Amino acid sequence: MKILLLGESWFIHLIHQKGFDSFTNSEYQEGGHEFKAALLAQGWEVDHVPAHRIAERMPTTADGLRQYDCVVISDVGANTFLLTPNVFSNSASEPNRLTALRDYVETGGALLMVGGYLSFAGIEGKARYGQSPLADILPVELLTTDDRVEAPEGIPPRVLGVHPALPDGQQQWPGLLGYNRTRQRPEGKVLVEVGADPLIAVRQVGAGRTGVFTSDLAPHWAPPPFLAWSDYPQLWVRLISWLAARD
Repeated sequence: MKILLLGESWFIHLIHQKGFDSFTNSEYQEGGHEFKAALLAQGWEVDHVPAHRIAERMPTTADGLRQYDCVVISDVGANTFLLTPNVFSNSASEPNRLTALRDYVETGGALLMVGGYLSFAGIEGKARYGQSPLADILPVELLTTDDRVEAPEGIPPRVLGVHPALPDGQQQWPGLLGYNRTRQRPEGKVLVEVGADPLIAVRQVGAGRTGVFTSDLAPHWAPPPFLAWSDYPQLWVRLISWLAARD
């Protein structure tokens, strides 16, 4: 299995104020280490393209994406795919990467969108996937406004039934600290709920499959007990295997 992970990276700019004086510094970070470790432990290959490298490293055609069994988008907004430096700075035309991703799915590919502040609609609606070519192929309907649900007290997921995309058993899952709110759609099947909303949903799209996990695969919405959960690796292996038609 070969997986393309898009996103899960960020830059932090800090201002240090010490009395009269201040100074700044910046740092770059990548996330999703536990997620990648779970897949690598299966002998899978994970090609992680950080958010700021998507314009140069993501294939721009469905044919180019077919080298991957599944594409995972995590915490990077639609603008990163649409407003590349070539388009935004040079006013040049180029292929729409999200259209290519939709075509890849419809012809047999697999797509998983994972939640975060820049997934689905996102913070202040900035992720904007509801206005993108992916909106009609996801198993849930997206909001157009800020869709975050913050639950600092923790909110436990609820498994709705047995499915090959889920870990074995119906045990209690660790609580999550938040998620992106979406709406169930007739074409999709909700497998796990969080609150009254979908957490995991899947869908057949043409010859391919799509899925969502509307919370995070890493902090802060996925707290340490969730990352240390014994079934955390199996959750991702089962879900991605089903999406890639390896059930």
